[in-house]
Amino acid sequence: MKPSSSRSDGLLGGFSGDPDVDAELTDRALLQAMLDAEAALAAAAADCDLAPRAAAEAIAAQCRADLYDPAGLARAADAAGNPVVPLVRALTEAVPPDARAWVHLGATSQDILDTALVLVAVRAVGPVLGHCDAAAAAAARLADAHRDTLMVARTLGQHAAPTTFGLKAAGWLVGLTEARARLRQARAALPAQLAGAVGTLAALGPAGPAVADRYAARLGLAAAPLPWHTRRQPLLDLATALGGLLAATGKIALDIGLLAQTDVGEVTEGGTDRGGSSAMPHKHNPVDSVLVTAAARRAPGLLATLFAAAVHEHERAAGAWHAEWEPLLDLLHLAGGAAGRTARMLTGLRVDPERMRTNLAATGGRVLAEAVAARLAPALGRSAAHDAVARAARQPSFRDALLADPDVRAQLSEREVDEVLDPRGWLGSAGEFVDRALTAYRMKERS
Repeated sequence: MKPSSSRSDGLLGGFSGDPDVDAELTDRALLQAMLDAEAALAAAAADCDLAPRAAAEAIAAQCRADLYDPAGLARAADAAGNPVVPLVRALTEAVPPDARAWVHLGATSQDILDTALVLVAVRAVGPVLGHCDAAAAAAARLADAHRDTLMVARTLGQHAAPTTFGLKAAGWLVGLTEARARLRQARAALPAQLAGAVGTLAALGPAGPAVADRYAARLGLAAAPLPWHTRRQPLLDLATALGGLLAATGKIALDIGLLAQTDVGEVTEGGTDRGGSSAMPHKHNPVDSVLVTAAARRAPGLLATLFAAAVHEHERAAGAWHAEWEPLLDLLHLAGGAAGRTARMLTGLRVDPERMRTNLAATGGRVLAEAVAARLAPALGRSAAHDAVARAARQPSFRDALLADPDVRAQLSEREVDEVLDPRGWLGSAGEFVDRALTAYRMKERS
């Protein structure tokens, strides 16, 4: 059963998150991650003969989140400025007296909370990547199925030139796979934190580095070459990867929302039970597009906070560290929701090739103006060809105006004008680009 404190259970949080991801972001999940760090620290100390094995096992036995009250710890944390201080006190009281000296050995509060946030991130990114996989697979299917489906490309909100829906979907696919790769890399590099009071691990003596390495290994995290109390690049790398994923999914959502407009009507989100309006029974709103776009628009502010908080003074920051906690969790929450909704949106997307072809023809061939000018340029010169085509484009019938222009007719017959106005002849390398994107995707999936 989902924890009742999951953001996805909230009245508004469910619109931006994902249940599987949010289950890893609850207060209880963070508390368990802090306890996991404490248990690993005691075990690492025992591995390096700095603590009795029996004491480490006794500590580990009390490192279960269900033994503690997150709300009570939060209230007690106000006096210390972080939740680790009351947790260590509660854990120390819970273990047998002969094990108490080994609780939190050599660590400081930031060690435990930094490591816990890393553990939470590693655990939450798992389902995020699963949603990315599903979204990429759906984008690949769309690119493959619509490799040669003609549509109009739009620049600055205007009809521009012919393209294919396959190429648009291939662009979505590449954006998703690139974002997924960056997120995987950032996740794999996330290190444990064990530095002690000022980053020297003096309290652990000469065994300090060995304990830190064992601590990381027991948690399944990377071992940092040196403590990172005030060097926040690992979290910035994660935040940037999450922001990149939100940008990639936001791009897809924005495109789909625009293509789903009534006046465009080239795609429709799936699900007859979704997209209703409280006032207008006829509406089928692109709900997933709207919600993913909303998530993407929230990401830059969170990234700005994390980057502003990354400049820490001396060996420990006063406030900057505290400013990171919630924005990082918010980014994970938003990325999970955006990835999950993008997967659903692409999987159920309904494409209307006929409407695409109708819209492509809506300007009477003017979207081939570039093609006509390119055909005339060798004989007329680039500027003269451009001007001749521009004059024709201002007339009621573009085709008739081209045929009536003596400069054009001197170079092109009626058959040749019709040939150049066929959008299939001005797709450039669209098909090859789709093939490249699909080949790269399939190779990565096999590796």
